[in-house]
Amino acid sequence: MKNWSGQLFPITLLALLAGLSFWLQAILTTDEVRPGKRLATHEADAIVENFEVRRLDEQGKLQYRLSAPQLRHFPEDDSSLITSPRLLAYRDDAPPLILTAGQAKVTARGETITLDDSVEITRAATEKRPELNARTSTLTVEPETGKAHTDQAMTITLGASEISGVGARIDNKASTFELRSQVRGRYLSARAKP
Repeated sequence: MKNWSGQLFPITLLALLAGLSFWLQAILTTDEVRPGKRLATHEADAIVENFEVRRLDEQGKLQYRLSAPQLRHFPEDDSSLITSPRLLAYRDDAPPLILTAGQAKVTARGETITLDDSVEITRAATEKRPELNARTSTLTVEPETGKAHTDQAMTITLGASEISGVGARIDNKASTFELRSQVRGRYLSARAKP
């Protein structure tokens, strides 16, 4: 018969040393530097310069176009920060709505674009309507639906008329601007003589 106690001692000693090694590694390795975990820092993992993105609808018509001198992508939330964006939203029956700003943040799937820093909206004049200009400090745009909104002050100039208010909803497909509160304005008819 063999003496199992003599062979069990080295196996137990090896198992104890292996367990102690794992325990020491767990104690000495902090969460921030464990292998397989990324640091939660707000650093760009990709930078794109002088880009343009075009989105077509199901019929192949241009729906919107976004261009800018720089885009920075952040992996922790899959968002992007765009410098000096220019967004053109197209409609069949009107000139495109042109939105510009100092910067914009785009969500992971691109469903929301938040324009910040001197947001300007322009629609060129047509035979029936004068040029439209709108200004606000921030604007959240949903390019797929053609809608946008803000809770900040907005001033809209339509030809010689001007209207301002706090909070706005814009529907490019319906060609509407709705001011939500504290609305004031000055309307001059196209037939009125100064």
